[in-house]
Amino acid sequence: MPGERVSMRKIRDVLRLRLGHGLPQRAIGQSLRLGQATVNDYLRRARLADLAWPLPADMDDIRLEALLFPPIPDVPADQRPVPDWAVVHQEMRRPNITLALLWEEYSTGTANAFGYSWFCDLYREWVGHLKPTLRQVHPAGEKLFVDFAGQTMEVFDGATGEGRRAEIFVAVLGASSFIYAEASWTQGLSDWIGVHVNALAAIGGVPRQIVSDNLKSGITKACFFEPMVNRTYADMAAHYGTAIIPARPYKPRDKSKVEVGVQVVQRWILARLRNRRFFSLAELNAAIRELVADINDRPMRGWGTTRRALFEQFDRPALLPPPPTAYEYADWKRCRVSLDYHVEIGRNFYSVPFQLIRQEVEVRITTNTVEIFHRGKLVAAHQRDVGTHRPTTMVEHMPSSHRRYRDWSYERILREAAAVGDDTAALVTLILRSRPHPEQGFRSCIGILGLTRRHGAERVDAACARALSLGTRSYGSVATILKNAQDQPSCPNEPPGLMHENIRGPGYYH
Repeated sequence: MPGERVSMRKIRDVLRLRLGHGLPQRAIGQSLRLGQATVNDYLRRARLADLAWPLPADMDDIRLEALLFPPIPDVPADQRPVPDWAVVHQEMRRPNITLALLWEEYSTGTANAFGYSWFCDLYREWVGHLKPTLRQVHPAGEKLFVDFAGQTMEVFDGATGEGRRAEIFVAVLGASSFIYAEASWTQGLSDWIGVHVNALAAIGGVPRQIVSDNLKSGITKACFFEPMVNRTYADMAAHYGTAIIPARPYKPRDKSKVEVGVQVVQRWILARLRNRRFFSLAELNAAIRELVADINDRPMRGWGTTRRALFEQFDRPALLPPPPTAYEYADWKRCRVSLDYHVEIGRNFYSVPFQLIRQEVEVRITTNTVEIFHRGKLVAAHQRDVGTHRPTTMVEHMPSSHRRYRDWSYERILREAAAVGDDTAALVTLILRSRPHPEQGFRSCIGILGLTRRHGAERVDAACARALSLGTRSYGSVATILKNAQDQPSCPNEPPGLMHENIRGPGYYH
């Protein structure tokens, strides 16, 4: 039941405050104790009546009421002008278009037009007769729905004849129902990201949202209220400036567009390819692209136009521009910085600032680079090493005490140790190989080589031989042997195993 109309005096105050003083509608409502909808309705009626402030001097309440609330013509509904509901439905796909705006455009200059309430009811009734997949109104360029089809295709190895199943990825734009499809080997994270990148390249733009199924590759935790998006998937979305919106679990209507798109792909593409044999993924994708183009160019029943035409008219102009470069797939890994201020990635070691020792960092790993973040800030970037157990160390990451050794390399230490003697070279090699990180042994080896300045190369080499026989592998052992002159030839009857840096020997007591 409609609410009671306020007095004409209040309506005049609404017009005065808005048209005369330019006061906001919210302030008018608070001043006159009227709802926002009521104020907006009176102002809309004033616009339709072409009223301005101040009102003419001879404008009394009766005449003003007649202009603002004209009598409803007694015209049967079937004799009133009916809007083109298909055009209204298409216009609703444009950004910022509302039924109120479309009703104003329809009613302006149209005799015996339907009222706003009737207009909305008739539109919803018309929409109700469409297919269920078209009941949702999707603004242009707003959403891209993505999922894998339940059906797969077999690809054969030309050499062995063995078959391998390929997954079918499907993406559908909300406003135009434009379809993209592609085959990939798996539903794993790298393939999941790859098909997204290819889909965005194919449509030539970026939607504001990507509505995804709760696939484990993309959604780490499927939750009705707070789903958790995979770190790489979120990184890809940030690169393109879009947002990942996971569909609610067990709510297929959240992604009904792609559900229907999957049916179309299975019935009109995979069914047609069922009797063909493919010997590579590229060959299968070429056949899929050809049939997808045919689907997008085919007129849709009940629309009288094609998906491609709707895409060019609505979605393409509204899509966000793509970034200059495509997203490069990256894995993310959480690591704790070790005492040697390096993190281990793929059996290689990469340095970070030494102040982050024992701190947890996030590492972004691409084909060519390793980027290390601490609390969201990039702290180190390295070229990815394809070898194993090799350090990549930046000088600025080292503490000042370690920078003194930056001119020393693995090869230089071995070369100078070989110049001292064979036993020195053997001990140095053992020290470097015994450390998880070779640079951890640099200081010990440099210290051993430095002993030659005081004791000479011959004695140092003999001390290294003694250390090897005792099974010790440190600078301290070699220095103790030289200090106690244990590098000198010992008594032939003395068991070599009894000589140790912590044993005083018989000379201590005489």
